Amino acid sequence: MSRPIPRPSTVRNRVNRINPVNRIPGGRDGRRMLVVSIIDKTGTGLWASCTVLYFTYVSGLGLGQVGLLMTVSGGVGIAGAPLAGRLADRFPLVKIIVGAQLLRGAALLLLLTTDNLLLLTLYSALGALPDRAGSVLIKLYAARLAGPDRARYQAIQRTTVNIGWSIGGLGAAAALATGSTRAYGLLLLANVVTYLVIAALTLRCAEPPAPSRVAATSAEPGGPGDPAPTPPTSPWRDRTFLGYTATDAVLFLDDTILQVAVPLWIVHATTAPIGLAPLLLVLNTVLVVLFQVPLARFATTTRAARRLLVPLTGLFLVGTLALAASAGGGTTLAVAALVVAVIALTFAEIIHATASWELSVALAPAHAQGAYLGVHGLAQSTQRFAGPLLVTGVMSAGALAWPLLGLGLVAAGAAQHRLVRDRLTKPSLSVPKVTVSEH
Repeated sequence: MSRPIPRPSTVRNRVNRINPVNRIPGGRDGRRMLVVSIIDKTGTGLWASCTVLYFTYVSGLGLGQVGLLMTVSGGVGIAGAPLAGRLADRFPLVKIIVGAQLLRGAALLLLLTTDNLLLLTLYSALGALPDRAGSVLIKLYAARLAGPDRARYQAIQRTTVNIGWSIGGLGAAAALATGSTRAYGLLLLANVVTYLVIAALTLRCAEPPAPSRVAATSAEPGGPGDPAPTPPTSPWRDRTFLGYTATDAVLFLDDTILQVAVPLWIVHATTAPIGLAPLLLVLNTVLVVLFQVPLARFATTTRAARRLLVPLTGLFLVGTLALAASAGGGTTLAVAALVVAVIALTFAEIIHATASWELSVALAPAHAQGAYLGVHGLAQSTQRFAGPLLVTGVMSAGALAWPLLGLGLVAAGAAQHRLVRDRLTKPSLSVPKVTVSEH
């Protein structure tokens, strides 16, 4: 009796077990873009750790001036995501990514030429545009390159990003330990060098096919393809997508709570030692590196990604309740509650990143994928701009305000769960059906 011929998927899985590198979606270009991400975030980690200190000790700006500069540049940067998305629907994506990388480097170099507040603000805003655009452009590249494996690719990419941030942060700490103001300029130049390196690497990546071109050839031969709903011509006219983006902006608050609120809460509201703050950030990074990829398997379909919104809201509630409890008195209680809060909020970050990636791509029509994902990029940009003001307001209201914020996050998750239900029951607009013929 002859042995059955193994299915292609079975053969592929066996090969993947033998060679784990092949498990990275996108092949060689996918791996190359991961290298770009880790170098990029290593350089960003070098500079982000000392940006405010540079403006203070090198440029000689006062506290209010630094705050004004960061606020203005952050506000201008919000426009970077939708602008990049529009460009990506009209021009080769690889060239746009390279242009954004070079513009970021040029804007940083310009900071070395002046101590004038107006010019420093102008150059910072100029750099904020491609900086905010970068995440949308990489997301588009991954979605086009990895296709149905985009959830796994995004998880691997987020892991490399966190590793890069950690390397950059450690490098910056070592440089600043010298106590020399010259170190700030050297860290800036090191970041510029990383932009040049990743621009050269990106140029070696192949241009992935745009979804609009793939969709035109994805119908089965000999008959019409599956009918798909006609999407709005612009994301600004798509109420479902705008509502999804608005609720996602709220759910992205996990980033600000972890990066801004937790350190300030430790100092101003708990008896926990101040040295706990950096340790909790390390805990956050380690958990993301360990669990981002394994948990990606729970969002391999759009319906699965939508179901993740339920445990996500539960994690938000646990995290905010733990933050409230940390102010209850006693060092032991404070430390234990803060650790619980950071663990819960980190897993919320991991789950939300996975769900948000899949849902945003699935809700974007092929003919305007760049424009849609650019608008979705406003969710994270807006949160980074307004989030610190919101969470500091919550902290000033006292411990009981944390559960109220948690309930607000639960409401946002529930609203998003309901909002995307009808859209996701229709054929996916982002990943066209692919037929495989046997020879």
